Amino acid sequence: MNHAVLAEGLAKRFGETTALDGVDLAARTGTVLGLLGPNGAGKTTAVRILTTLLTPDSGHARVCGHDVVRDAHQVRQLIGLTGQNASVDEMLTGAENLLLIGRLLGHPRAQAKSRARELLAQFDLTDAASRAAKTYSGGMRRRLDLAASLVSRPRVLFLDEPTTGLDPRSRLGMWQIVRDLVADGVTVLLTTQYLEEADQLADEIAVVDHGRVIATGTPAELKARTGAQPLVVRPADPADLPVVVSVVRDLAGSEPTVAGSSVTVSVTDPALLPAVVRGLDDARVLIAELALRDASLDEVFLGLTGHRPAAAETDLERTSA
Repeated sequence: MNHAVLAEGLAKRFGETTALDGVDLAARTGTVLGLLGPNGAGKTTAVRILTTLLTPDSGHARVCGHDVVRDAHQVRQLIGLTGQNASVDEMLTGAENLLLIGRLLGHPRAQAKSRARELLAQFDLTDAASRAAKTYSGGMRRRLDLAASLVSRPRVLFLDEPTTGLDPRSRLGMWQIVRDLVADGVTVLLTTQYLEEADQLADEIAVVDHGRVIATGTPAELKARTGAQPLVVRPADPADLPVVVSVVRDLAGSEPTVAGSSVTVSVTDPALLPAVVRGLDDARVLIAELALRDASLDEVFLGLTGHRPAAAETDLERTSA
């Protein structure tokens, strides 16, 4: 199988703290590999090793067939990196930022200017090209930062939590940009703690927690591993919520969760659905919503780790971010 990124047994320690503890990763060419986990899980450390910014204590990794330690110079010529924080010069204009990067990469001035114009148009920044980057909105800065990582036309793009802090509209725009890049043959390794983002973009996902990969697979495969489906019940009259909770609890044999006016419980037996219908009918409760849906990545993550993906940032992750 043709892999653009292949890592085996990556380990990295910072003092007494283990950031990575034998991580294996594989990203097929022209796909998105989602690296999913809470802050402090080791995602950024893995990206820094794969992009030659850190050296692993043990294990090895190859990007486009080149060893990230032995062939670091070749790897850097083939990759782009967008980190968690925008790396553009805020005093320069959007066009000047991209032109500067092109010149630093050794492109002739005319070629660098042409590439800058192309990227500004691609990322809908042409109208802001002559404005200082410090005047850009958060979404515009992230687009400019991503454009900067594409000046060299990389074969592999590393996106380290690229939509953190963006509003929903800007996040959707960034998702479409990622899809367009992959359609053009770029391989993307995306780290995120947003489960919906991984579900929307990733062809395959590696779930990382405490420096280890604890699960891998497609989003559908990971969801199927839970072995349970969420049953959601919402009464027409919120006053009937206690009755709904009681009926669902008795039939499911477990304590449901209540969010707003909806009651949710995980079930493994689809026959529970008609049983709940009969039980609520007997209790004379009118239902506004009743659904047995597929498990979400949020429920997968909770089942795998015992906690939600949004966790407190550790000192290690702040140091290595």
